[in-house]
Amino acid sequence: MSGPEEQPELLPAHEWQSVRASVKESQAKARATRARKAAEAEVAEVDPVARVLVDVALAHLDRPFDYAVPASMADAARPGVRVKVRFAGQDVDGYLVERAATSDHTGRLAPLRRVVSDEPVLSPAVAGLVAAVAERYAGSRSDVLRLAVPPRHATTEKEPSPAEPPVPAARPDEAAGWATYEHAAAYLSHLAGGGAPRAVWSVAPGEDWPRRLAEAAAATRRSGRGTLICLPDGKDVDRVDRALTDLLGGDHHVTLTADAGPARRYRDFLAVSRGARRIVVGTRAAAFAPVHDLGHVVVWDDGDDLHAEPRAPYPHTRETLLLRAEREGAAALVAGFARSVEAEYLLRTGWAHELAAPRPVVRERVRVVVAGASELDLRRDPLARAARLPHQALEAIREAVADGPVLVQNPRLGYVAALACERCRTPARCDVCRGPLALTGPTTPPACRWCGTEVPAWACGECGHRGLRAPVIGDARTAEEIGRALPRVRVLTSSRDRVLATVDARPGVVVATPGAEPVAEGGYAAVVLLDAWLLLGRTDLRTDEEALRRWCDAVGLVRTGGRALVVGDPAHPAVQALVRWDPGGFAARETVERQEAHLPPASRLATITGEPGAVDDALTLLSLPEVGEVLGPVPTSLGEQDEPEVRAVVRVPRAHGPALGRALGELQRVRSARKLDAVRIQVDPPSL
Repeated sequence: MSGPEEQPELLPAHEWQSVRASVKESQAKARATRARKAAEAEVAEVDPVARVLVDVALAHLDRPFDYAVPASMADAARPGVRVKVRFAGQDVDGYLVERAATSDHTGRLAPLRRVVSDEPVLSPAVAGLVAAVAERYAGSRSDVLRLAVPPRHATTEKEPSPAEPPVPAARPDEAAGWATYEHAAAYLSHLAGGGAPRAVWSVAPGEDWPRRLAEAAAATRRSGRGTLICLPDGKDVDRVDRALTDLLGGDHHVTLTADAGPARRYRDFLAVSRGARRIVVGTRAAAFAPVHDLGHVVVWDDGDDLHAEPRAPYPHTRETLLLRAEREGAAALVAGFARSVEAEYLLRTGWAHELAAPRPVVRERVRVVVAGASELDLRRDPLARAARLPHQALEAIREAVADGPVLVQNPRLGYVAALACERCRTPARCDVCRGPLALTGPTTPPACRWCGTEVPAWACGECGHRGLRAPVIGDARTAEEIGRALPRVRVLTSSRDRVLATVDARPGVVVATPGAEPVAEGGYAAVVLLDAWLLLGRTDLRTDEEALRRWCDAVGLVRTGGRALVVGDPAHPAVQALVRWDPGGFAARETVERQEAHLPPASRLATITGEPGAVDDALTLLSLPEVGEVLGPVPTSLGEQDEPEVRAVVRVPRAHGPALGRALGELQRVRSARKLDAVRIQVDPPSL
């Protein structure tokens, strides 16, 4: 006998109505599904093929795939929009890069699943740049696109971007600051006239360089074009932001930085993408900003390692901007207090021209001396070259602090970063893990930097002595020592834990680690550089270049007529280049030595790092140009389970750099398709 389940009419009235409603809802869903499938089956009449870059990081899938454009999406599916597509059995994100009339695929094309947004966020110029950067650094376009296009913020996308107001007319004295530099007037004139000059700007000490960059951006904007300025960190971005606001007002530019937050960053990105703003200031990811009618690209302090992207494919801001300038016919400016060997190479090859101040101007701006450099200095203080904080340095601080703030650059963070036996100089080590001992404060006992074990009763394992000395002193201990020597002077610290952006013009001493130096109102009266040997003691290809760059960045903060003192070896070439304020001459010598050694920038170089078997497989599959050579592999470190990690260096002449990029890209695709063990490929690494 059948029950109510099989005979719905036997159910109570209210349950019977619920069943009828459920049946109608199912029928409506079925009709909607049939309608949707019918709409998907009906493709667009015009350009029914969509070429999509799918967001898949596998190198062998780094190419556009063809999809059918449903008629219902014909209007929304424009080049540059985000889409969802079916790929390898799942829905994935992608970018529609082109609409076409036909496809090379002979079978049936899968339809687009949906258009995520009808906002075009990938312009043709940026799409081409992404492909060029991926080829240059042997990476995939998917990885580069993550740098170029920020994540979508749906609420922000619905908001309109305010239109740009008229650009203010040029002030009579707007370009007066550029008159200090030879050929700078011609450079600005070309920018204002719609030209594309290319230059390397060696900035003189005490220069208000954010103002100068703002003036160059204003000249470019008045020609109807846009400007893109990339800086190492947010502190520099804020300075240029204020300079542009003061010169043009706050409605003509945007800032793109990682710490801006998802909503604000996407809002500013859309303002640029829609053409409502033509001046962009930001950090390394801003190099891909979709500026309309781009006329000028600027990179400040290109030697700073913050310009090197730490994620694959590891592009460098300078190279990205130079590629973009070539592709879009824009002007280019590589600027900084110091000069990298790559910037010097641009001058040597004639790709760019130099903008520099005459020697008399440089001598007026700053005077740099070395502690204990003269016989008179040594007679006054016999330990001037051996002491960490010699009497000459304290006297320089004492004299200058009466006129304003003084900057002391200390290249080591913390209190006492290393300890050694007071008698035999043997480094102090932990008995538990053999790690180095250090002091974190004036009242704390020695503790291991690796495992944190405190060793209050330490004794030297070599001689049994219990006394300790501090061969390496951090910024906190330096500030303490200066405070004791100058008890009535205000002493501030600026380092990783607490970085000061600015300090006022009141007298005082600022002890800062390299890169954390705050900007003083009106400039510093003096700059003291301690422990020069520490920056010069690293084992790296760029050790001397990096040390000079950090010194120049600090000395560049002095006021006109200020002085700087270096505590280091007066005979070292980098110290001598600082004394003469000749970073260009130092970079020229470094470039010649690099050319003789067949090192970048005269050569294109790549490293392949991984487990020995994986690196051997990669070298076997790599099809190098005939002029290419392989150095190594050599051990670099121990990985997990004590597995050795090795590195091979691949090198070709610079003219064959594109061929090397293509060969490494093909290697990545073959490895990806065969699912071989992972290796890390880095083209022109910032350190070696």
